[in-house]
Amino acid sequence: MTRSRILAVIVFLIAAMIVVFPEVAFQASLEGLILWFEIVLPTLLPFFIMADLLMGLGVVHFLGSLLDPIMRPLFRLPGVGGFALAMGLTAGYPMGAKITGELARNKLLTQVEAERLAGFANTAGPLFLVGAVGVGMFGRPDLGVTLLIAHLAGAIFVGFCMRLHKGPESPQIKTQGSYFGRALQALDKARKSDGRSFGTLFGDSVKNTFQSMLFIGGCIMIFSVFVQVMGATGILNPIKTVLGGILQLVGLDASLAPALLNGFFETTLGAQTASQSVASLGGQATAASLIIGWSGLSVQMQVAAMISGTKIRFKPYIYARLLHGLFAAIVTALLLGPISFISTSLGNTLPAVSTSHYLNGSFAARFLASARLATSFLLILVIILSAVWLLKRMIYISFKSRS
Repeated sequence: MTRSRILAVIVFLIAAMIVVFPEVAFQASLEGLILWFEIVLPTLLPFFIMADLLMGLGVVHFLGSLLDPIMRPLFRLPGVGGFALAMGLTAGYPMGAKITGELARNKLLTQVEAERLAGFANTAGPLFLVGAVGVGMFGRPDLGVTLLIAHLAGAIFVGFCMRLHKGPESPQIKTQGSYFGRALQALDKARKSDGRSFGTLFGDSVKNTFQSMLFIGGCIMIFSVFVQVMGATGILNPIKTVLGGILQLVGLDASLAPALLNGFFETTLGAQTASQSVASLGGQATAASLIIGWSGLSVQMQVAAMISGTKIRFKPYIYARLLHGLFAAIVTALLLGPISFISTSLGNTLPAVSTSHYLNGSFAARFLASARLATSFLLILVIILSAVWLLKRMIYISFKSRS
């Protein structure tokens, strides 16, 4: 049987199950809609609009020129990858994949570089990890900080592993002219190449953002329906039993099997199931971290749409998701055990993520929190770039005085 026929049979069976269990499908769809409207939409909206504006204004090219000396030795990527990495880790998925796709379409990354970047620049953001998971599901903001640290560390580890992904790379930026001069030239060139007025650019950014938001909401709703309808039929019960036996063999609680199975399809549902299991807190958090690192088929379909129209292959991204889930789970277990002092100390010094009142509030409160985080990201980026520039100037003056 061909792939298209198999896909047709699967879709037909899903449609039949929805007809048989209409109440379950309706409730699951409603839960997915609420999740999208209350958490995903206000969290991602400011970042999506800001990313489109920065791309059109040439700021990404400016940052790429400045970050090139940092990104190439660390991750074997051009400097523009630093913008995608920072935005992806700050806003959450699928922000990193969206920017990676745009960079690949604009020929700023080769196919292999885009595959490396997509593998580790697309993970859950702090507002989701702390607000939705830590506060909303577990009722513990400190656990949200632990998950955040684990996923940031996991992303960096995956980035180092993706260096081994071989293939053609873009040429390194020539060093003619001053450090900032080259960056400003890149900005001017990109702005002239775009050519749109700011009003047109802003309108296009808002329009494209809402199209992306509606697609993301559709993915969340359909996978929520799919998982819960499948559960209502009992088809997944034998798989849960086998998975529970495997977990017991490796010393884990069998009650985490439903969470891992749900998380394979949809991240939020899997993490919520993990938080409601009878396993220990360490087991619950480790399972949730593994699920969020994997990100679920729902998020992966969103990523596939964001990189459509490029030559980026999906298989390296799947491998990266598996690695990220394993790394994040291991780091979470360590942070809840022998090195728990790290997450405790950082949670007290990161008010942007350790304060839970605006993360668990209304749509407007979450939108303001996301906008605040986006603004903080820009300020931190300016400070880092200024520090890099000062360091390069000090080294230049030092060598000049010696000569």
